[in-house]
Amino acid sequence: MKRIFPIAFLVTSLFIWACSNDNSDGTTPPDSNGGSNGGTAGGGGSTVNFDRGTMLANWADNIILPSFEAFLGSVSVLKSDFGAFQNNPDATTLENLRASWLDSYKGWQRISMFEIGPAEQDGLRLNVNTYPTDVALVEQYVASGTYDLALPSNRDAKGFPALDYLLNGLGEDEQAILDIYTRASSGPKYLKYFEDVLTDIESRVQTVADAWQGGYRNTFVQNDGASATASVDRFVNDYIFYYEKFLRAGKMGIPLGVFTGTPAPNTLEAYYQSGVGNELFLEGLDAVQDFFNGTHFGSSQQGESLASYLQELNSVKDGAALDELINAQFDMARDMVEALQAFKTEIEENSPPTDMLLAYDEVQRAVPLMKVDMVSAMSIAIDFVDADGD
Repeated sequence: MKRIFPIAFLVTSLFIWACSNDNSDGTTPPDSNGGSNGGTAGGGGSTVNFDRGTMLANWADNIILPSFEAFLGSVSVLKSDFGAFQNNPDATTLENLRASWLDSYKGWQRISMFEIGPAEQDGLRLNVNTYPTDVALVEQYVASGTYDLALPSNRDAKGFPALDYLLNGLGEDEQAILDIYTRASSGPKYLKYFEDVLTDIESRVQTVADAWQGGYRNTFVQNDGASATASVDRFVNDYIFYYEKFLRAGKMGIPLGVFTGTPAPNTLEAYYQSGVGNELFLEGLDAVQDFFNGTHFGSSQQGESLASYLQELNSVKDGAALDELINAQFDMARDMVEALQAFKTEIEENSPPTDMLLAYDEVQRAVPLMKVDMVSAMSIAIDFVDADGD
């Protein structure tokens, strides 16, 4: 499916793309060479046998389904902590609620890339994590008590970003926030809206998880061919799309002003809780790298993966194994981001934010390795269109 972006699109609805060199050499992935499990070795052009079905099963059974299960478990804890806060809004229950919100938000980073099948049909990512949140709209709905969170027009007034505002952005400090929640005229309204947003998140993710368990898992694994509509080809496209547009650009590039020339810290993920944006980015990067290596959720065990597929293809770039180059680039990006102060601090207190821009460059360098070299080795064509010049 082609994804054509308008000129302005902030994170999930306002992306402004500048020209980049992701595919500057004009390389076009070759056509599939046929066969459900075939591939072309990067070095000699010989056909090798790689069992795509086994890789798909590893993805589904050991990564995707357990990730959904763990996320829903974290939401259950979040709901429980919200109930305690609802009954007694004080410093302790607020602290606990913030902690479980962050834990669940990190869990979301583990499933956000799986925008295929039932998640794609529901537009799960847009419904759960569109940011920046529309504060004016949230306040309007809280005040009126009338809203429909199912409407697409309300995506930027709900999800984790709205909870970020409700937990961390209502006042200048903790006491100011607690005053709002304990005040008879405002507390019940904000608590009701918080509850409805949380219910919407859980309901949508549960529906997607149920669909995977109820038949989509088998559909996904059995569609193991080598064509544009096969599961591997489609998901590799979704995977790269997530890395490039939501991890690289959404969490770093847009707030940095890479595509506009003007930094916009207000577009950061988890804007109201300084430092959380860094944590969410790193969790997302870990999820991307673990998936690349076929690492089972919650374990160090690995199964068939994009990395092992490249190994089977003997894919080499500049004399080095391509899977090793990609992993090394992920590691370099992680090291650079870990060395940063809070994203918000980096952007607001430095002009230009040089250290964060350098870290962004390392994140970016993984894009052509996957979007050009990896897909070419696997005979997978990129199916989305953007304004990045590729």
